Amino acid sequence: MDQRVYASRIKALQELQKAQGLDCVALVPGANLLYFTGLAKHLSERPLVAFFPVAGQPALALPVLEVPGARARLPEDVQLLPYSDEEGHEHIFTQVAGALGLDREGVSLGVEYLAMRLLEARRIEQAMPGCRLLATEPWLPTLRMRKDEAEVALMRRAVEIAEAAMARLLQEGAIREGRTELEVASDLRVAMLREGGEEEAFAPIVVAGPNSASPHAGPSDRPLTQGDLVTIDWGTSCQGYRSDITRTYVLGEPSTEIERIYDAVLAANGAGRLTARPGMPAQEVDRAARRAITLAGYGPQFLHRTGHGLGLETHEPPYMVEGELEILQPGMTFTVEPG
Repeated sequence: MDQRVYASRIKALQELQKAQGLDCVALVPGANLLYFTGLAKHLSERPLVAFFPVAGQPALALPVLEVPGARARLPEDVQLLPYSDEEGHEHIFTQVAGALGLDREGVSLGVEYLAMRLLEARRIEQAMPGCRLLATEPWLPTLRMRKDEAEVALMRRAVEIAEAAMARLLQEGAIREGRTELEVASDLRVAMLREGGEEEAFAPIVVAGPNSASPHAGPSDRPLTQGDLVTIDWGTSCQGYRSDITRTYVLGEPSTEIERIYDAVLAANGAGRLTARPGMPAQEVDRAARRAITLAGYGPQFLHRTGHGLGLETHEPPYMVEGELEILQPGMTFTVEPG
């Protein structure tokens, strides 16, 4: 992404946090940090926190070994405040507070309730006594929900890679009787890398037979057997943007009951996709898919929501679930998961 894209995103963040009455937003490694800076980092024992004041450029508290990568990615006027392993990180948060004028009473900071650890929260509270830490989740996702053309293109590429990996497995006969769920999952992971995938969107789910009825079961050493339903849920990423695909196959000839279940799920998937359109509450997608499953007689077995937003995170707003009144808009990307 061009630096102008990140500058525009940070400006939008500052405008929104001003409306929320916040002095600063503090982000830890993850999807939000990647969205606003392009920095793809992971949480570790060495804290890295980016502070976005309501005006002016951000400042980063970070390990000294991360400085070269951050400096190559970020504009020159972004303040980097590094610490070494020998020094430890305790003092660096005090330096950040002073550099950004946050070393005063009554400071309000937006933090990621679902991502920030107690480690970072305690360091901030020690550096800014009396500060208030407020969750960003009620408002920050609105900045990421609508994808632009570049983001959608990256997601389409992530889908193409995942589908090419599955095609490779099918061509090679990897999904066959006698092979274990774990073996198929391992082949799928390798295939995604060979097709150009980056980080997995999540650990691939390959489950068969009795395991295939559990939405989030993990692959086991159970061998695939004739007549099994084999459910595969997988995805990869392209420059951080993810794909999430589910496919169900049958080993051998399907029974009448399996055909009935398959048709019910296919109808639910189609109903959800046909219902989704701009101006509609997200819950209507769930209602349409759930109605099709219920009419087929399998309502009690539909244990989960119909779908979720997809982007820099595998699960992000908006959610296709009863009670979700978020209005669907052009550029929103989400899954319809009966599959």
